[in-house]
Amino acid sequence: MGALHCIVNPASRDHTCGKRWPSISAKLGSKGFDVVTHMTNSVGHASEIAWELRQQNVEGPIVAVGGDGTVHEVASALRGSDIPLGILPFGSGNDYAITQGISRKDVDQAIDVLANGVDRRCAAWRLEGFPASATGDYPAPKANQWDGEATQDGKVVRWVFLESDSGITSAMSRAKLSRAKWIKGNKKYTYLGITTIPFWKRRKVWLKLDDSEGEIIDFTMFAATTGETFGGGYKVCPGVSPVDNDGMIMYAPRLSRIAMLSLMGPMKKGKHVGKWGITMQKANRIEIKPVDSKGKVSDVPLPLSTWVQADGEPIILSPATLEWHTEQLLVRGAKDVHWA
Repeated sequence: MGALHCIVNPASRDHTCGKRWPSISAKLGSKGFDVVTHMTNSVGHASEIAWELRQQNVEGPIVAVGGDGTVHEVASALRGSDIPLGILPFGSGNDYAITQGISRKDVDQAIDVLANGVDRRCAAWRLEGFPASATGDYPAPKANQWDGEATQDGKVVRWVFLESDSGITSAMSRAKLSRAKWIKGNKKYTYLGITTIPFWKRRKVWLKLDDSEGEIIDFTMFAATTGETFGGGYKVCPGVSPVDNDGMIMYAPRLSRIAMLSLMGPMKKGKHVGKWGITMQKANRIEIKPVDSKGKVSDVPLPLSTWVQADGEPIILSPATLEWHTEQLLVRGAKDVHWA
């Protein structure tokens, strides 16, 4: 089958990925793959490895072995190429694997997808905004050549292959970078929700969708995704798929803290749209800007930070812009996915 380049994050799933990799590599070898292993050692390293492999014109797929963060990094470097992204999920959420019909628990099924799956051109959101500061062991984002140049000085670009959100959910994920690392799957986000929501400061933002008039609104959250789930299986954007011609935004206006906490259960099942004024609508361009205490819209970040996520990492500060782009990434997924 030729060389199979696997970019492995040994720290994924509390270092389970690194411990299990020798046996997984042996299993891949028994299936006829000539495995070439590339171990990552820091945030962003997977992108650097994938970019170098791309420059060498290797034949695909190039496989991300880890969680959604590893998938994001490898996908970022492969975007716009004809090299398929393969996935062996070993993270806590693995929502991009869910989207592509790849089992999070059955390694044999995931390997079968690598050998016999279908390559599909998938969409992505282009996110541009101000870089957030470093937190915990997570560095401040920097400009990367594979992401392209920002249109405004001081901003950086990230491509979003799974989800971007802002508001209470991005605050929860910001907390994830420094605590609750030992909790796995959607239990992590449930814990972060009940420990973050009571202390979250209310705010207003300026929000503009496509060509509509921008307006100042009381704000709780929005989410723009390429699939239905994130947060370890929460069905945040029901019906969304990575082959849609148009992007979608799920928007929650000013929710009470009780409603925020109550939202977790319905969102897990995708039953939250229509409750508490929550809506979904098409949007191919989303602009968000902070608003100060005097009601003035700001073109620079304010002290009360409103983060915007890039595939689960809240590393961008508003003001920020999201734009939907179709057919950005070639992904090897299962033959049968519910959206194809």
